[in-house]
Amino acid sequence: MLKQLRVVYAIGPEGVIEAYKSWKKGEDAASQVSMTFSGHFYDVCTALDAKGYVIAEAAEAEVVQDERFIIERRPVFLGKARGIFYHLRQIVRGLQLLVSAIKFDANVVIADSGTTYWFILLLFPWFGIKVIPSLHCTLWRKYSKQTLGEKITLKLSRSLFISECHSIHAVSHDIAEQISQLTGGVHRPIHEFLPIYRRSDFADIAPPCKERLPLRILFAGRVEYDKGVFDLLEIAKRIASNSSGSKYQIVFDICGDGTALESLRTEVKNKGVEDLFVFHGYCNKQQMREMFGKSHVVIVPTRTDFIEGFNRVVAESILSGRPVVTSAVCPALSYVREAVIEVPPNDIEAYTVALIELYNNPTIYEEKRLACLKLQEQFYDIKRSWAAALESSLSAINI
Repeated sequence: MLKQLRVVYAIGPEGVIEAYKSWKKGEDAASQVSMTFSGHFYDVCTALDAKGYVIAEAAEAEVVQDERFIIERRPVFLGKARGIFYHLRQIVRGLQLLVSAIKFDANVVIADSGTTYWFILLLFPWFGIKVIPSLHCTLWRKYSKQTLGEKITLKLSRSLFISECHSIHAVSHDIAEQISQLTGGVHRPIHEFLPIYRRSDFADIAPPCKERLPLRILFAGRVEYDKGVFDLLEIAKRIASNSSGSKYQIVFDICGDGTALESLRTEVKNKGVEDLFVFHGYCNKQQMREMFGKSHVVIVPTRTDFIEGFNRVVAESILSGRPVVTSAVCPALSYVREAVIEVPPNDIEAYTVALIELYNNPTIYEEKRLACLKLQEQFYDIKRSWAAALESSLSAINI
């Protein structure tokens, strides 16, 4: 007789309890635009009659439980540790996950990027626990040399991807290619997936207003240096003081919070471009829908020192019918290139030129806007979701 699947899912700081409560009501979490990964997990475990245990990062501990699920929000050991303490934290988190999995009598553990070092997961098969790494970020920065620490951890993790895990989930071609590069092309099956959305969440977003002034440029996400937010300041300064004498009417809408938010506000004021920026803070799903509706262009200026996975704002921009300006630092680019003006990474002048081109050239703007409409279906296709990848992986497990 087959044993029941008992699956532990280690995830980052997603609001898994909020998502669970919404899922129980047949709803999506109000804080997320896309369908949540924890919601996918609840769906798949229910479909396969599996027991599930979700462990997420949080500032404060919280646990809810029913007959099928345990959902725990767990404070991170050593918090914002750096240097050697960061490495210690990642190792301890992996060992904590192992202890929790053993106590739960788990036969499968799914671990997201960042929840521990990948090589720590090599311990789990010793206890009869199958491992599925779920990669939401690239293994290393595409345009930077690997640090010594990265080289060491990747070398230690290589055998996990070659033979010691059950399967691999990857949110972009870039990640799958890096796994292949790391393993010399010999690795466990890779299931690529995309962030998936409800069609109804974008159905009422009208096309950009034909009266295009001011051109509203939307930035959404964490307000951090490596997300390129200070590049927006430099772009705004260049547009405002352009040498051609043309007067451009633009506004940057900044949606999100982060450690650099107050510094950016201060610098915007100090540089005298406060008229070009509107700060909206954190926005929930409904607020983001309104912001996409007001915008003309979405900018994703992620810098090369950030390890990107699949920037969901890119997909949301396409679903909203808004062209994107970004670089190949974002793996999402390869899925939506026709609707994007691509610029070289970290190139402030190229970002500036791209925005001015969209401002001045209605033909190019319309071409990119119409391309959005042709690219939307992939982000509604549940067959390309993390849930589909998970169900495929779990269905293939013999226990």
